[in-house]
Order: sequence, then structure tokens, then C-alpha cells
Amino acid sequence: MQTLLSRKSISMTELREPAKVIAQAGNCPVAILNRSQVVGYFVPVAAISPAPLVTAGADELGAVLARRRTAIAATLKYLEDK
Repeated sequence: MQTLLSRKSISMTELREPAKVIAQAGNCPVAILNRSQVVGYFVPVAAISPAPLVTAGADELGAVLARRRTAIAATLKYLEDK
């Protein structure tokens, strides 16, 4: 059984009236089901909060990489050959 990542779900048939789905969704994502299987999610724009863009300097990036070195070691090893 699949885990739904939303509180509301609709069938593929209900997608024929997208305005109604948007009105019912409010600010919440809606799971789209096809024969009781999740095939996707409808996420209204209001449900996504804009993420601020923050630029990191070279020093900050180096500090983060140093802290995460063991977790990203395999990726760094792979990238050495590229």
C-alpha cells in the first residue's frame, strides 16, 4: 500500500474539472489516484512558499564541505575522474 503525502485525494476522472479541484484544494497538495494507485500530486502555487535565494561565499562552502566530507566521500571520489 502506498503512503499518501497529502490529506486529500482525487481520481483521474475528477481532473476533468481542474477549477473545482483547485477550489477544493485550497493551499494543500492533492494526491491523484488511478485505480487506487498514486500517479502524481497536484500542488497549488499557494502551497509553495518562495524560498529565499542565499549566495554562499567560498569560505562558507569550504566549511560545509569539510563538515560533510565523510558523507560525500563517494561522490567526490567519483568526480575525481571526470
